[in-house]
Amino acid sequence: MEALIPLLMFVVVCLVLLLGYPVAFSLAGTALLFVSGGIVAGIFDTSFLTALPSRLYGTMVNETLMAVPLFVLMGVMLEKSKIAENLLEGMALIFGRFPGGLGISVTIVGMLLAASTGIVGATVVTMGLISLPTMLKQNYSPSLATGTICATGTLGQIIPPSIALVLLGDVLSSAYQQAQLSLGLYSLKTVSVGDLFVGALIPGLLLVFFYVVFQFILALIKPETSPAVDKQALQKNVNRTNSLFTHLVPPLLLIFAVLGSILAGIATPTEAAGVGALGATLLALTKKQLNLKQLAEVVQSTTKVTCMVFMILIGASVFSLVFRAYGGDEVIHSFFSTMPGGVFTATLIVMIVIFLLGFILDFIEITFVVVPIVGPVLLAMGLHPVWLGVMIAVNLQTSFLTPPFGFALFYLRGVAPNHVKTIQIYKGVAPYILIQLLVLIILACWPKIVTWLPEQMYGVQ
Repeated sequence: MEALIPLLMFVVVCLVLLLGYPVAFSLAGTALLFVSGGIVAGIFDTSFLTALPSRLYGTMVNETLMAVPLFVLMGVMLEKSKIAENLLEGMALIFGRFPGGLGISVTIVGMLLAASTGIVGATVVTMGLISLPTMLKQNYSPSLATGTICATGTLGQIIPPSIALVLLGDVLSSAYQQAQLSLGLYSLKTVSVGDLFVGALIPGLLLVFFYVVFQFILALIKPETSPAVDKQALQKNVNRTNSLFTHLVPPLLLIFAVLGSILAGIATPTEAAGVGALGATLLALTKKQLNLKQLAEVVQSTTKVTCMVFMILIGASVFSLVFRAYGGDEVIHSFFSTMPGGVFTATLIVMIVIFLLGFILDFIEITFVVVPIVGPVLLAMGLHPVWLGVMIAVNLQTSFLTPPFGFALFYLRGVAPNHVKTIQIYKGVAPYILIQLLVLIILACWPKIVTWLPEQMYGVQ
């Protein structure tokens, strides 16, 4: 009976989340509820709770997690500098004259924004406000327009610097060390956020490639869904063509400063995040898009997002501690080790569970609840930590698009015109969800797509 308690904990926390309670308090509250019940029943060892203060303190002083508020600040600051608006105007001049060209422009701009900000919500809202009215005005299919914007916005989940990869890297680092200890390896290696950043580069570009190919093929088969931009509209903006270079250079310099410093080994992700935050602030200043009022708004937005992430992390720490105290690790390990098919079946089940949970839970919730539970077991079975991290990241990317709780759908619904129906948004994201699953299958069949670049750069085996 006691072996079922960890499973019951997981079910209860999912039900509480579905009722709409805040994530952080749902995780911690459920854990404390089971602690109270266990103490009353005499089946919970209260000595486990003595590890809680050191866990919480370790979270607060974790240098890797310091990158979160800095990357958030960078993303929010770039919203104020109107980089997306300028880039989209320039890209539309290049590609807009071709069928499907405006959609391809949105994808390329979204990719650059993802590599600049790493924040899905900021990219979706910004692209929704700027590009959706233009696409609808140029007679794009509402489903294709909204689906393209939502899917492009989620590139910030996988293309570095991604906050999701920062959080996932921290969780996987702990899971990898636990896996090595369980195998009796005391000279511990680790996996860093930088390793995940490098491993996610090629898969991220692969996603962009498939998005563009899909839009190009659709424009050939059904040109009425994505017609070329009106020539007169292009002619009005022809004088802006010369300014494309000036619009493109600032974000590229910022991307080079952030990612280049990490890839070259000059800076850690946290240090590079500081460079990015400073660069975004200077960019907003040079474009005269920053004053005291806007600075206050940026700081408030950054503080809210950071507090949310850290509160969820604290709640998840409490939950995972109690889960392990009830022997949850042993239950999961026993379940996977006795399963026919070994590591393949175990990995497949975990990926399916993460995909299905993406319909009802946010990526942060899945990262902090599911990954610490299954990560050590899968890594102990011999999976490559960088490959596993990127696979989970791509899988979690679908959680932004899958109804009913896909956050990218909510973000776009909030800024889309009333005549764009919610069902059209749902239909629009369906092909992109299939593309993400196709990339997931490709990465599963050819793991070297993920692991080759980290092995070449850092010697990560």
